[in-house]
Amino acid sequence: MKNSYLETIRAFDGKVYNLSYHQKRYESVLEHSSSVKKLIDYLHPPKKGLYRCRLLYNNEDISVSYHEYKKKEIKSLKIIYDESIQYAKKSSNREDLDRLFNLREECDDILIVKNGLITDTSIANIAFFKDDTWYTPTSALLFGTTRQRFLDERRIVACDIKVEELQNFSKVALLNAMIDFDIITDISYKY
Repeated sequence: MKNSYLETIRAFDGKVYNLSYHQKRYESVLEHSSSVKKLIDYLHPPKKGLYRCRLLYNNEDISVSYHEYKKKEIKSLKIIYDESIQYAKKSSNREDLDRLFNLREECDDILIVKNGLITDTSIANIAFFKDDTWYTPTSALLFGTTRQRFLDERRIVACDIKVEELQNFSKVALLNAMIDFDIITDISYKY
């Protein structure tokens, strides 16, 4: 599908999660289109198991595929600097993210830094814990649906986070539709 956007939606035992947030983001991407549809009409996940519903769309079409989900273990992040990366709309074109991911060396994933500020990993938004509060970067590349839900629920706070501040945080969590809020108890950074 040419010039397509993407929603990744969690489904467990046939139930779809946080659909209102995905619907809102979908509508914001197609804000000037007269062809906005109800996503629920396109979602028919398997009745047993955990699935990633991959919804690919543009102004004319929507296609959905289902993929059994197995969580990837993240224990190390390679700090990658890129001043030009853009990923404001979740797109099927991940060439820039993939290029940066390929620089991870032996690390499990990357932590992207732009303009001196922490943004995201290649697959998730991120949050850091200190002083009884979880903080997520204001400078996120993609304002993910799980991130937005946690902000709305006041469970996380958005602020600028510089690379040199990473040592001030005692915990890290990755946030995306499939893993929700996944706290990593033992993380290492490679610079």
